[in-house]
Amino acid sequence: MGRPIVGLALGGGSARGWAHIGALNTLIAAGVEPDVVVGTSIGAVAGACYVTGTLDRLETFARSLTRRRIFGFLDFNLAGSGLITGQRLSGQLENHLSGLQIEDLSPRFAAVATELATGHEVWLNKGDLVPALNASFALPGIFRPVEINGQWMIDGALVNPVPVSVCRALGARIVIAVNVTSDPFCKASVIHDHASYVEPTDLEIASMQNGEDQAQDGGALRLLHRQLFGRGNGAPGISSVMMAAINITQDRIARSRLAGDPPDITINPKTGHINLFDFHRADEAIALGAKAAESQLDEIRHTLNALAA
Repeated sequence: MGRPIVGLALGGGSARGWAHIGALNTLIAAGVEPDVVVGTSIGAVAGACYVTGTLDRLETFARSLTRRRIFGFLDFNLAGSGLITGQRLSGQLENHLSGLQIEDLSPRFAAVATELATGHEVWLNKGDLVPALNASFALPGIFRPVEINGQWMIDGALVNPVPVSVCRALGARIVIAVNVTSDPFCKASVIHDHASYVEPTDLEIASMQNGEDQAQDGGALRLLHRQLFGRGNGAPGISSVMMAAINITQDRIARSRLAGDPPDITINPKTGHINLFDFHRADEAIALGAKAAESQLDEIRHTLNALAA
C-alpha cells in the first residue's frame, strides 16, 4: 500500500491566515508532502500558492504589507454588492497564477466557496484558478460576489471553515487541518487601534483614483474609509461589524463540523490576538503558524508511520 494519502485542510481566518505560510514552510522542511490540498478563503490562497510553488512569493508579499499599503489595495466601490471590488487584490494573484487550471495542479487542489442563491457548499476543483480563489475569499458585504459558471459565489467559510470533509471526499486517508481561528481567547475583529488607520491624504487619494475610481471624490473615499475602519471615537465601522459576525458564525460552524468529522491531526496557531484586518502583522502570524506546526511534527510522523504498509 505504501504511504497513506495525506490531505491538508487550510481554514479561513482573514489576516490570521498568514499563519498558514509558517505552517506550510514547517511541513515542507520536515518532508511532509500532502497529496490533496483544500483551502477555504485565505486558506485557499495559501494552499494554491503551495501547490503552484509560489508560496515564497506570497510570503514576501505578506511581509511587505503595512497599514498604508493595505489601504492602497482597497478599491472602494460606491455602487455595488461589496465595499471593495477586489480587482487590485485579484491583480496580485493574476501576476503569479494567471492561466493555471485547477485540474492540472499537483498535488490535487480544491477551493471551497458558497453559492449565494442557495447557500450550498461548492467545491471548486476545475477551471481557472484565480477566479476560484477570488470566490473563496469573497467576504459578503466586503468583496463583491464572483460569478463562476453562471452562479454567484461568496466566501466558503460561511459553510465549511476548515474543509476536512472535502479532503476525505477527495481520497485522503489522513487529514492534517490548520485551524487559525481555534484560539478560545480571540478578540474577534473589532479594530481597536483606529489611529493606526488614519484617513488617507489627498496625495494618496489622487494616486488611488484611476479608471472607475475617477468618479469618486476625496470626500467619498474618506467616508468609505470611516465605514470600513470605524471612527476615532471607538465605534466599529461597517466592515468591523460584518467581520465580527462572520467570525462568530465561522467559529460555531467550524466547531460543529470538526466535531462531526475531526481531522487526524490539528495544527492550531494561537492567533486570537490578531484581529481579522491586521494583515500588516504577517511576521507574527507566520511565526505562530510555524511554531504550531513544529509542535505537531512528531504526531504527524507517528501517524504516517503507523498507517504505512
